[in-house]
Amino acid sequence: MVTLRLFAQAREAAGTRSVELPGETVGDVLDEACHRFGATFTAVLDGSKVWLNGSPVDRTQPVTTGDEVAVLPPVSGGA
Repeated sequence: MVTLRLFAQAREAAGTRSVELPGETVGDVLDEACHRFGATFTAVLDGSKVWLNGSPVDRTQPVTTGDEVAVLPPVSGGA
C-alpha cells in the first residue's frame, strides 16, 4: 500500500488529507483514487502536479509499500 497525500482542492474533492491505496505505479495509485473519489477529484488531478517521496514524477514510476504520492493542485491568490 502507498500513502496518497492530498492538498488544497484535491483534499476538498476527496474529503480526506490522505489515504492508503494499492498500486504498482504512480498511475495505478492515481487511477484508484479517481475511482474512489469520482469526477470532481479527477478534474482536480488533471491540473495538478504529482510527487513521489518529495520529487516530481510521472505516472509510469513504480511504487512500493511505504512510498508517499502527493497531489499538489495549482495555487492561486493575490490581488
